[in-house]
Amino acid sequence: MPERPWPVLALTTGEPAGVGPELASLLVHTAYPARLVLLGDRDLIRQRAGHAAEAWPDYRPGTEAPVSILHIPLTVPACPGQLDTRNAGYVLALLDRATEGCLAGEFDAMVTAPIHKGVINDAFPERHFYGHTEYLADKCGVDLVVMMLAGGTLRVALATTHLPLKEVPAAITSESLTRILRILHTDLRDKFGFATPRILVAGLNPHAGEGGHMGREEIDVIAPVLEHLRAEGMHLVGPLPADTLFTPRQLEQGDAVLAMYHDQGLPVLKYATFGQGINITLGLPIIRTSVDHGTALDLAGTGRADPGSLHAAITLAAELAARKKS
Repeated sequence: MPERPWPVLALTTGEPAGVGPELASLLVHTAYPARLVLLGDRDLIRQRAGHAAEAWPDYRPGTEAPVSILHIPLTVPACPGQLDTRNAGYVLALLDRATEGCLAGEFDAMVTAPIHKGVINDAFPERHFYGHTEYLADKCGVDLVVMMLAGGTLRVALATTHLPLKEVPAAITSESLTRILRILHTDLRDKFGFATPRILVAGLNPHAGEGGHMGREEIDVIAPVLEHLRAEGMHLVGPLPADTLFTPRQLEQGDAVLAMYHDQGLPVLKYATFGQGINITLGLPIIRTSVDHGTALDLAGTGRADPGSLHAAITLAAELAARKKS
């Protein structure tokens, strides 16, 4: 039987003033079971990556090189640590090219280095740019996706993402929670290989509402949704008080956690895994992983950026892509 070809991963190098372009320099020290295509300005990548990158060829479809560069030119030269709104369109062009390549089957997955939401919104205020997750959903024609961060054996998905806290309760409806749990269940099964995913579901309020004395969202929305989906065969536990959910005894009962809002679930995961965590977008027709940190403008150009999260994101993308191809 012929050897299965390695998956091809598109790696967007992100905000040019941040650490993304130089993290590429550390790729030469690791052999991945995939071919990496770095999307970005050729001169910027080679400048930040140093002499090792001089051997990386330009990307052509079908190239056999372990690492290659798909050149997308900067609008203006970039300086480490100095944001420039004139390069905001360049950042979006990287995402557009990688997404289009994944949808067309040219790439098997995409991995994204960090971007700076503020500079994109300053450049394009009419777009209301919320982040990678929402932008990629729109590019893929999907009206609902789920953000999940992972590190080690811990996986935390979110029922809501980048919302002000006061808007969270109204955003958690029976319909939205049902759809989110179905996406999470489906991708844990189909992309991650869990035959019957076990999902731990947090309550919204302290003590999961304490029988209605601290809020009724658990009684009126969350519990009925879980009961309905259990009848369909899903393995769901909850709603659980968030302050005791993230304990070893509880976590060993599940394959993933669904938190109700951003700062309910992610501080725990980042405390446990920061520097090694991964952001995965569920519900897309493509595979997308990302680092769990920002642009680190203060570290850009210093050579002190930690590549651990990017390494983990590439490793997981290669694993998921290989499973999909098998």
